[in-house]
Amino acid sequence: VVPPVTTSDGAGVALKRSIGSRAAAALDPFLLPDHFVSEEPEDYMSGFPLHPHAGIETVTYMLKGRVTHKDSTGHQGTIGTGDVQWMTAGRGIMHEEMPHYNPNGEPGMDGFQLWVNLPAKDKHCDPRYQEVPASTLPTTTINAGVQAKVIAGEFNGIRGPVRDVVAQPIFLDITIQPGHQMIYHIPLAETASGKYTVGCYLFQGKAQFGPSLKLVDKEALVVMADEGQLVQISVPGNETKPARVLLLGGKQINESIVRYGPFVTNTEEEMQKLWRLVHSGQFPPK
Repeated sequence: VVPPVTTSDGAGVALKRSIGSRAAAALDPFLLPDHFVSEEPEDYMSGFPLHPHAGIETVTYMLKGRVTHKDSTGHQGTIGTGDVQWMTAGRGIMHEEMPHYNPNGEPGMDGFQLWVNLPAKDKHCDPRYQEVPASTLPTTTINAGVQAKVIAGEFNGIRGPVRDVVAQPIFLDITIQPGHQMIYHIPLAETASGKYTVGCYLFQGKAQFGPSLKLVDKEALVVMADEGQLVQISVPGNETKPARVLLLGGKQINESIVRYGPFVTNTEEEMQKLWRLVHSGQFPPK
């Protein structure tokens, strides 16, 4: 169980960050689940001005508020409540993400940004976007007390709209009512496509995890046990509110990584090359 640390990023956006050196290796291929949530505009309106990325994919999932993004390929758009943006930075991209007030004029921002590593063979691919409006995200009911919104991957026979991602991810937004549980079968430890990792991010309510029913009563990232076991999440019957959990699963890459600022590479030499391109005004590379 990894509680988030309060920090800031971009031009001073307040957020909660869960993965540090202690947990990153345990959640390969995921590098960064950030939860940005505040009702105070000064915590987020400064946004993320133009900045580079390379070697990763970034995923933005909005629970409340709006963000306008544009990039060096000419792509731009606005995502709002319930929308998802899945950006593949590949060999390199410059982009910005700037928040807006809600359409009704009320302040407040709530959402997640996730970094997903790319294997060495895919780090130099062309940048691309998948923008997924909330209206296209399917919801499946597991039982009377469990619902899951399927963003990526297949769950309970329902396939999410995010497709063709190297990590073969599963990304679910799960709501569990008091007195109910969800059991998810993690893919087997060794399959034709490699090992698979699953973690859960509890961001609302309280929940119990695993056969031991370990109670997590505040926001935290729960790194699940070895592959081939079950993810078991339940909410005690005496709770008055449901729990809400992001379930993240992805194929392990198992490669060495070098991470510095907005870049993730496999070697120090590759990292130095990217920063030379930035300082010489030649980033993103053609």
